[in-house]
Amino acid sequence: MKKLLSIILLLALATTLFAGCGAETAGENEIGIGINYELSGEVASYGQASVEGIELAIEEINAAGGINGKLIKAFKYDNKSDKSQATTLARKLMTQHKVVAVLGPATSGSFKATIPEAIKNKVVVASGSATDDAVTVDQSGVKEYAFRICFTDSYQGTAMANFALNNMSATKAVVLLDNASDYAKGLAANFTTTFESAGGTVVATEAFVAGDTDFNAIITKIKGQDFDVIFLAGYYNEAGLIIKQARNQGIDAPILGPDGFGSPELYDLAGAEALNNIFYTSHFSSLDKDPTVAAFVEKYKAKHGEEPNQFAALGYDLVMFIADGIKRAGSTDTVAIKDALEATTDFAGVTGSFSMDENHNPVKAVVIVGLQDGIATTSERVEQ
Repeated sequence: MKKLLSIILLLALATTLFAGCGAETAGENEIGIGINYELSGEVASYGQASVEGIELAIEEINAAGGINGKLIKAFKYDNKSDKSQATTLARKLMTQHKVVAVLGPATSGSFKATIPEAIKNKVVVASGSATDDAVTVDQSGVKEYAFRICFTDSYQGTAMANFALNNMSATKAVVLLDNASDYAKGLAANFTTTFESAGGTVVATEAFVAGDTDFNAIITKIKGQDFDVIFLAGYYNEAGLIIKQARNQGIDAPILGPDGFGSPELYDLAGAEALNNIFYTSHFSSLDKDPTVAAFVEKYKAKHGEEPNQFAALGYDLVMFIADGIKRAGSTDTVAIKDALEATTDFAGVTGSFSMDENHNPVKAVVIVGLQDGIATTSERVEQ
């Protein structure tokens, strides 16, 4: 019996030690923050860049003494561009690692999948790039613990329609969209509504499927239409190939797109020769001469050897936004942090200054970037 009890006690001790090793938490003089991003999978480009910006900001904050005297301890996971994995990791970060906030995911679908966990555990989740209008508010009201620091799909769809109308004097447009993506459908709907309400005409709307590689049939179909611009609602994965194939078929009209174009892979897929007369909405441009932006660009280049893209800048600002909220809350109490973030006014970031509105969305400008030979040569800031 004594031997049996000894074995049971040893097993219990081993189980406790194993569980403890798998659930590390922040120390007494640390603040635990979760990082839940797409570091592999279909949209890894967005997640990787975001995390590079996040880690740069954390290093900077910790080097300056932390937040209210406590250093940030980050717990980083790869959700593999999978919604269910993102939910599982959010739960783990909140319930096992006991973080006070979770950063990410980057994409709207995966981010929305984590929000029920945020509400259940009363822990803030915040994204730098989840643009779907329904991310922070829906028919049931504001999602209390969900925040973002980027503009919405409705705003960037509207901004690009106005850009086509006012800056390009366009009157006829073709809309191409990924019909399986809420992101793309929202963009296309808002572009169309704004463009047509101002007197423009959408002469054709064609859908494609994410994962396709041959879009020549769609391109041939629209080639015979009379149009001034193409609005292409989707991510870089398909956009790069569509742009290349459209240019190969002789379509040289301006191609307009959303922030999903903002990835180096667009260049890899389309090639420099195809990326002329391309314009897309962005949250950031390294062409901006603002001293705050210039300082960030230099710090990022020193660390990574290249200029930051919009996702890196949004990741950086996301940490600074959360840190500002924790500092003003004067506490690591998660409800107090949520309240402080709701009260954010005049936050100055490298992606622009903003105040948080009643729906947990920032009131900020959109940047429209123009490409020539695959290189960003122009940027124009458009205020809300």
